[in-house]
Order: sequence, then structure tokens, then C-alpha cells
Amino acid sequence: MLPLEPAYVNSLDQPVGITMSSTEAAEAPQSDLRIPWFGVRRVAHELAAQVQKLRAECDTKSGQLERLTTMGRELVTEVKNLRSQRATLLGQIDRLGIYTVVELEEKQRELQNQISEQAIRLDREKYQAAAELDEVRRRMKQAQAAIVATDEAALLQEVGVYRYRHPLSDAVAYQNALAKIDSQIKAMVKKDGGAVLATTSWTVNNSASEGRKMVRDFSKLMLRAFNAEADNLVRGMKPYKLDSALDRLAKTSETIERLGKTMQIQISPAYYALRVRELEVTSDFLQKQAEEKEAERAERERFREERKVQQEIENERARLEKERQHYFNAIEALVKNGDETGASRMREQLRDVDEALDSVDYRAANIRAGYVYVISNIGSFGEEMVKVGMTRRLDPMDRIRELSDASVPFNFDVHALFFSKDAVSIETQMHSRLAPARVNTVNRRREFFRVTPKQVRTHLSELTGELLEFQETPEALEYRQSLLAGAA
Repeated sequence: MLPLEPAYVNSLDQPVGITMSSTEAAEAPQSDLRIPWFGVRRVAHELAAQVQKLRAECDTKSGQLERLTTMGRELVTEVKNLRSQRATLLGQIDRLGIYTVVELEEKQRELQNQISEQAIRLDREKYQAAAELDEVRRRMKQAQAAIVATDEAALLQEVGVYRYRHPLSDAVAYQNALAKIDSQIKAMVKKDGGAVLATTSWTVNNSASEGRKMVRDFSKLMLRAFNAEADNLVRGMKPYKLDSALDRLAKTSETIERLGKTMQIQISPAYYALRVRELEVTSDFLQKQAEEKEAERAERERFREERKVQQEIENERARLEKERQHYFNAIEALVKNGDETGASRMREQLRDVDEALDSVDYRAANIRAGYVYVISNIGSFGEEMVKVGMTRRLDPMDRIRELSDASVPFNFDVHALFFSKDAVSIETQMHSRLAPARVNTVNRRREFFRVTPKQVRTHLSELTGELLEFQETPEALEYRQSLLAGAA
């Protein structure tokens, strides 16, 4: 039998086949593992597998240890942060102070009491403010009731088409009505005329006669104040101020009644109504008088225009008659000289003169014939404003030049100018079509309309057919030159 090699060790830390010294063997930990004599390879493989397993477990434990170490570092950092926050909170607590629960409840009760007191005080102040506001509003209403609008600018802004309170035929009829009212006023202001009402049971020093005298004197004083106000309103009356005057007269009557309340002094309703009627009739008279004056002025202007037309026609007729006589004389002389060719030529020219005379006679006999014109003045009234009218002048431009006088800053420009045998009808129809665009709706003689020349051309074409000439764009030479000069 062959001798065996050392096939075992007494410790797992020592590899198989290595012989340890006696000292090492004594110091090595003892194990219960015994190496058999047979099956050494199998045991070695098992031991190697156990070693690998133990190494894997060791690596795992190492990884866990690293993770635990990292977690520890993070916990340390977090602890440091918490300590810093704790220090900050302690500093804030020291700065703000700290209360116990009992102290906090006490503070809450104190705050609630303060809030309740503030609410009560605010309610009281609110009530006082509301009472003061009501008082101010009451005084303001009283003041407004006593105020009468007298600003003419404000009254003019509110004025509309005048409405007659007592329509009469003419200004003379209103004058007669005012004379009757004046007679009634004089009768009522006399003693016991009924202009003033007052108590009859007033006594002074137990004397009824003294009391009646005092009441009578005060009544005269009150009536004089009322009449002074009414007369002043009548003298300063203008049609657009009638409502303001009536309001003022009513407030004067109310003031007298309030001041004379102790003696029951007041203006009688009948006398007050009479003075109101006087104001209304005066206003109607002034309006009717203004309308009649405007009508007279328009009639005078129309008469002057007709006189100009008749003068032009007479002058033109005289000129043509004189020219016609010259032609007669020339023809007679040519015939005597045997110049028949020249005489024939003169007769043709004479026929033109005869036609001109016939035209003049037609214009004189037919008052509806004339020129319809459409003009504008953009420098004065803007680009959307035209005047549509007619003239019977032999030279219609004379009328255009009259309109372009010093009353406007620039001359009028002509958009259309054509002769018609019935110019009056065309003008009337044009005014009717353009009525919604009329600028002055009260005075119909102001023939201005807020439209463009193009819109006017459409209406003219429908009424007269194809227009021979219509200028849509105005020349406005002086206006455009003024703009250029201003820009320079």
C-alpha cells in the first residue's frame, strides 16, 4: 500500500493539501468538519461551492453596508438641517414671544371685544352719516325747488319748435288780447279787486281795525313784490324763455304764500292765472311778430330780386331793340347801295336778334322759367354741404357772385347750372327729395342740405333727364391755395 498525502486540514480557511505547523494548528479554530480518506474531490468541490456562496453573501453584505453608510450620511445631513430649522424657530419664538393656551384664549377674547366695539361704533357713525345725508338731500331739494333756470345758453339748447299757447291770426290780434289782459290786471289790483287773499280776523292790541289795516298793508306789499316780478318777466320775455318765466312766477307766488302764512296772505288763483296768461300771450305775440318780420324780410328780398330781374329784362330788351334798329338801318343802306348779298347777311343776324328778343319776352312773361343751380363752399361748410336754388336772372352767375360776398370766407363753386321752363317745380321737387338732409328745418328759405354733390346729381338726373354738365369735384381754388400756404 502506498503512503497517503495529507488530504485534510483542521480549518476551512486553509486549502486542502497544505500541512500547517503545530503552532498554527493549535491557534487555528477547530471545526467539526472531517475530511474522509475517500471522496476528497467531492468534498473539495462542495467546499469550493460553499466558499463561492459565502463570497457572494459577503459582496451582498458589503453593498448593504455601503447603502446603510450612504443612508447614514443623509440622516446626518437631515439632522443638521432640522437642528438649523429648530434654531431658526427658537429665534423667531424669542423674537415674537410665546403664549400659553390660556393666554391665547384671553387674547382672542380681548380681540373679539375690540371687534364688537368697533362694529358698534361703525354702525353708530353709519347711522349718523345716513341721517346727515338725508338732511343734505332734503336741503338740496328745497334749494333746487327755489332755483329757476335763467341761463340763456342752456335755454337755447333746450328750445324746440315753438308751440303757441293762444293761437291768433296775427300780431295785431295778440296786441288786442294783451290790452284786454292789461285792463283786467288794473281792475284786480284795485282795492277789493281780488288779487290778494288774506285773513279778516287779525287783531292788533285787541283792535280789529288795526289788525285789518296791518293785513291790508302787508297784502299791498306782497302784491307789489309779485307784480314787480311779473312785470320784469314780461319786459324780458323771449319765446324760448317762457317755461323759465312761468316757473319763476310760480315760485314767487309760493314764496309770498310762505312768508304770509301767519296772516294767510296769498296771491289769488284767479290773479295768478291772469298773469300767467299775460306771459303766454306776450310770448306768442313776440314769436308771431318775429315770424311776420321774417316773412316781410323775405318778401322784400323777393321783391328786390324781381326788380333786379325786371331791370335786367328791360335793359336787355332796350339793348336788343337798339341793336335791331341798327340792323334795320344797315339793311336799308345796303339795299340802297345795291348790295343784296350784304343785306341778306344782315337779315340773318337780324333774325338772331329777333330770337333773343322773343326769349327775353318769354322770360318776362313766364315767371316760372329760370336757372336751377347747385353750389357748394367746402372752405366754409365742408365737403358734404350743398345749396340748391333757382334764379330768374338773365345771367345766373350774378346771383352766385352775390352769394359769394364778404359774409363767407370763400367763393361758392358751381356744380350744376341749367335753364328750365319750369325751374320753380324742379327746385321744389329737389327740396322735397332732400328734405331729410335739410340743415335748417325751421327757416325753409335756407336752402342748404347735408349731402354730397354726387347724391344731388342722382336726383337731378331723375327729374331732368341726362344733364349736359355736372361738376362733382369743386374747384375751391382760394380754399386749396390757403391750405397750401398754411402748410408751408
